[in-house]
Amino acid sequence: MMRLRTAFCVSFTALAFAAPPDLRVPPAEALRTPGGVTYRVIQAGRGGASPGPKDFVRAHLTGWGSDGATFIHTRSLDEAPYLSLERLMPGLRESLQAMVPGEQRRIWVPEALAFAGAKGRPAGTVVMDLELLDSVPDPSQAPPDVAAPPPDATTLRSGLAFRILKPGSGTAHPSRSSWISVHYSGWTTDGKLFDSSLKKGTSVPLQVKGTIEGWIEGLPLMVVGERRRFWIPEKLAYRGASGMPKGMLVFDVELMGIAPN
Repeated sequence: MMRLRTAFCVSFTALAFAAPPDLRVPPAEALRTPGGVTYRVIQAGRGGASPGPKDFVRAHLTGWGSDGATFIHTRSLDEAPYLSLERLMPGLRESLQAMVPGEQRRIWVPEALAFAGAKGRPAGTVVMDLELLDSVPDPSQAPPDVAAPPPDATTLRSGLAFRILKPGSGTAHPSRSSWISVHYSGWTTDGKLFDSSLKKGTSVPLQVKGTIEGWIEGLPLMVVGERRRFWIPEKLAYRGASGMPKGMLVFDVELMGIAPN
């Protein structure tokens, strides 16, 4: 994914959302980060850990230039994107790292910490409304338990093992015939990442029965919003197929949605 400096601006310049009344002058109660970003908390978070410097964050962003023009509004998308903190503008990166899930902030980012005078991008201070939904570690770094299922993992008769990383908020489970959207990362047991939707930003639509056996068995156990780590034996994965990852595979899977029947 390209840096936010160059990516989202092109896609969202045609959108228009009312600029906040405090666009040009932050309110008296606004605070300031060590890096020089002015902010105020609109809604406190629900607690939990703040993102690490290399994490991927799932967040909603709305941004305005000093002229009041909207340059990004992710709420017009079907779902909030995952973004690599390392690839964001400095002021946005610092702000998201200071937040906790569920928190909403309005930030005033000086030009040096925003688009830094880039041609065709908003000049001067930009104002952004942020809502941090979630964060996950950079998938390039394999989980510490990637070599084998830990003692607290549940192992099914088939040999599929899993543990829940984040409970879901939904109640419905997908069936074998369901179309769903997921985010996922997959590693071999020696820690090599072979695929990840996080690096693409958007979730992947798929039909449960069209996936590997381990997913066909594991996905119907999940509800929307849930994230699980699966350890999938080769017989339930790619069965030694040419050009595919070999041996047991480890997947982190987040169920983003279930399409209505």
